[in-house]
Amino acid sequence: MASDPGTPTLDQLRVFLTVVDVGSFAGAARKLNRATSVISYSISNLEAQLGVTLFDRESTRKPQLTEFGRTVLAEARTVFNGIDGLRAKVKGLLQGLEPEVHLALDVMLPTARIVDALKAFRTEFPTVTLRLHMEALGGVTQLLLDRIATIGVSGPLPGDAGVVGVERIGVGNVVLIPVASPDHPLARAAKNKPGAGRDHVQLVLTDRSPLTGRTDFAVVSPRTWRLADLGSKHMLLKEGIGWGNMPVPMVQEDLDSGRLVHLDLPDTKGGIYSLEAIYRADTPPGPAAAWLIARFESQVANATITAKLNRKPSRKSGKPKKKGGRAKS
Repeated sequence: MASDPGTPTLDQLRVFLTVVDVGSFAGAARKLNRATSVISYSISNLEAQLGVTLFDRESTRKPQLTEFGRTVLAEARTVFNGIDGLRAKVKGLLQGLEPEVHLALDVMLPTARIVDALKAFRTEFPTVTLRLHMEALGGVTQLLLDRIATIGVSGPLPGDAGVVGVERIGVGNVVLIPVASPDHPLARAAKNKPGAGRDHVQLVLTDRSPLTGRTDFAVVSPRTWRLADLGSKHMLLKEGIGWGNMPVPMVQEDLDSGRLVHLDLPDTKGGIYSLEAIYRADTPPGPAAAWLIARFESQVANATITAKLNRKPSRKSGKPKKKGGRAKS
């Protein structure tokens, strides 16, 4: 047995893998359009080069992998898959496909939408590396301005004009509602008076970017705890530490189970949190990034169609209208 094995060629590895896949030298010869003797010769050379016996040719009619062969098989597949991946990536680059996409997402974007987009992206662009950043409020746009992110899905920014040099495409919204633990005083009250939320600690999502770092969104209480992480805010709300606005998709399960309560606050009803796909005007998205933006757009269209299909038709009364009478609405 050789102590210093040689380096096999890609063709030798291809022949080896084909023999394993089809189960015989003759089958590999037919698949590769070569003579059986050539296949046998390639395997013999590979064994000699590695210094190990890959197939047991004596105890069975069909070649069976030896213990060494099974070990080599795993490495051979890794090498060949790597070559295929390299070829696919280079082909994508030659066609103008980005080698990687840096995607920044607002923490308010529902998890179901993120999973849908990223699963589909993985299938559509298997050679494109994705770098995912999760940020709050202006943090998404800041990553774009700093050229860390290629594209993003951001929440609203102060003013309707947005940020100079950043293109915006509407991709729906998410509903925010005020919630608290069922043990919280605001949840236990039979009826809250206007301004009741000001008497209790409000948990507020904030970010460190200069775009919105000093801007308050839907803050009514002078007593606030500020958090940059939506998950931490969610956890503290369930523990009864304050009240705050949360996206419905994130807390729906908690509302159904009673871990959180939708607060009835006369002057704090929550609201709509708009979402926009964004990119720098001087750096238009490539094919993969543009596909992601289109995917987020299509989610909104599909949700609208589904809502229309699920809408129950109005029931029409089968009774004839009385003459001179008014139809009931």
